[in-house]
Amino acid sequence: MKEMETYLPYVKVMRDFLSQYDDEKQTDNMQFEDCGDQPGDYKNRGDLESDMGVRKACRFSKTLLGPCSGLEDPDYGFKQGKPCLIVKLNRIVNFRPKPPYSNDSIPEEAQHKVQAHVIPLYCTNKKEEDAGKIGEIKYYGIGEGFPLQYYPYYGKRLHPHYLQPLVALQFTNLTVNTELRIECKVFGENIYYNEKDRYQGRFDIKIQVNS
Repeated sequence: MKEMETYLPYVKVMRDFLSQYDDEKQTDNMQFEDCGDQPGDYKNRGDLESDMGVRKACRFSKTLLGPCSGLEDPDYGFKQGKPCLIVKLNRIVNFRPKPPYSNDSIPEEAQHKVQAHVIPLYCTNKKEEDAGKIGEIKYYGIGEGFPLQYYPYYGKRLHPHYLQPLVALQFTNLTVNTELRIECKVFGENIYYNEKDRYQGRFDIKIQVNS
């Protein structure tokens, strides 16, 4: 926490990535439209093969990311040992992610995340011995997950201004001076996991905050 150079690379990457979400880059009403700050249903902009041309994109304001937006804290919590992460789903043309039909397919501790029109994201300790060391994780974004109104994506040619919806995670009380492994998963009827691909539907990180 005391040595800025140990976290500056992460801060810079986040700053650069989030710059495409600056409000002033989303002002053109011919390119963007408001899709609400509450989860909604898929935004149907015609068939992929139709001759409708370039489609509008939903705006996504950094303010939705709360203290992880970089607007008030340019260090994204790293300086205080409460780092933020930004999570996005990879772009897949014409993919409509489906929220879980029921809680049966979801671990009990993540079931409270299920709601209409959202692909839920849930993070927890990867290793059993880290249980209790991760502390509270706060989620910021629309519905704390990936809202359906941002789907489907029509591809680079038809959807050049498309912005993926984001979820910000903030680790507010990590045990310090300890390497921790955290796994995050998204849950959906058509989202699958593969033991050979650790980044299909999930990811994990190692994180260590030194006092």
